Amino acid sequence: MTPNKPLYLSTPLSRRSSIPVDVGGVVVGGTAPIVVQSMTNTDTADVDSTVAQVAALAKAGSELVRITVDRDEAAAAVPRIKERLDRLGIHVPLIGDFHYIGHKLLADHPACAEALDKYRINPGNVGFKAKKDLQFGQIIETAIRYNKPVRIGVNWGSLDQDLLTHLMDENQENGSLLTAQEVMREAICRSGLLSAQRAEELGLSRNKIILSAKVSQVQDLIGVYTDLAQRCDYALHLGLTEAGMGTKGIVASSASMGILLQQGIGDTIRISLTPEPGGDRTREVQVSQELLQTMGFRSFVPIVAACPGCGRTTSTVFQELAQDIQNHIRESMPIWREQYPGVEALNVAVMGCIVNGPGESKHADIGISLPGTGETPAAPVFIDGKKAMTLRGSDIANEFKQLVLEYIEGRYGADQRVLEEKGLTGDVT
Repeated sequence: MTPNKPLYLSTPLSRRSSIPVDVGGVVVGGTAPIVVQSMTNTDTADVDSTVAQVAALAKAGSELVRITVDRDEAAAAVPRIKERLDRLGIHVPLIGDFHYIGHKLLADHPACAEALDKYRINPGNVGFKAKKDLQFGQIIETAIRYNKPVRIGVNWGSLDQDLLTHLMDENQENGSLLTAQEVMREAICRSGLLSAQRAEELGLSRNKIILSAKVSQVQDLIGVYTDLAQRCDYALHLGLTEAGMGTKGIVASSASMGILLQQGIGDTIRISLTPEPGGDRTREVQVSQELLQTMGFRSFVPIVAACPGCGRTTSTVFQELAQDIQNHIRESMPIWREQYPGVEALNVAVMGCIVNGPGESKHADIGISLPGTGETPAAPVFIDGKKAMTLRGSDIANEFKQLVLEYIEGRYGADQRVLEEKGLTGDVT
């Protein structure tokens, strides 16, 4: 009897071939790395708050940032926001999110149309009845005039009802071969594809179109994007809408997008998390980065491996040290990216006892095995796979943090000095 083959893949499939799209200097699709993006939740008309949040998202690592443009005051604020960000040295591309009256706002505020790096429109609410095609066309014509890409973002919560009704009637005439859920998925795919086709007919180049198909259920997202990926070669934006708060949103988004990414589907991602009241919006950027990094697609920040703890690790020292180092690394990364090229590939291990501690530490670039409950109060440190020293006493945590900093300077600072000596640093024109 032949054993069943495993249902998982040990390595990701090759990336689906897609048309690259330049969004304000950031390439989405083609052979470019999968791009992380996010969205503000400030009132865009409030320039100060929006600039502050865009800056925070960009600092956290968001490579594209979307802002809401829902009324005249918001549209009028966009060029001021862009100017303020430029003065601060923050050059993250801005995406304008338009619904219902996007055609009018873009026409009435040409400075907004020029300042944005991409427009996002929803074919389900870009216009209704006789006005739908006209208003969609007006936005596409504006995009062509200002040489801007467009994301055609279908959302199941605002799906084109005329199209959905047509497909339901068609399915009934064919003997109801499809379930209601399958009809809905087909309506989402067809809405995006027909809209993209219409945009091309109006003159928008294929390398100016990105598609997305947002749903809130994991299996629906996997099904819709798998189908969409087979039916077109447009760049695809992945995201689970209304994912929820906290761990629920993180798990649902990671489960669905992880499967699609493993299949080579997806050119840019956003993990939409409902923040806690007053919560940090940058959390969604961090989760997006961690998803891509843990799957091996990109490196953003050094990885800190830490054991989960057990009865041998009743002390919280290793947990506190791991958290302290991880927080310090994330806070330092905006500067370290410039000072220490390649530092994002660093692996640090903070282990809690002698069982797996030494072995895990040897696999890291630099690691420490702290003493567990009842163990000798000594902490061996491993550097590049070899035991380098043993720390003892009450200040082990601070001593190890200093060793990590010295390791970064010694390894990655040296790389920077070599680049400087060869004249390879700075802007390249």
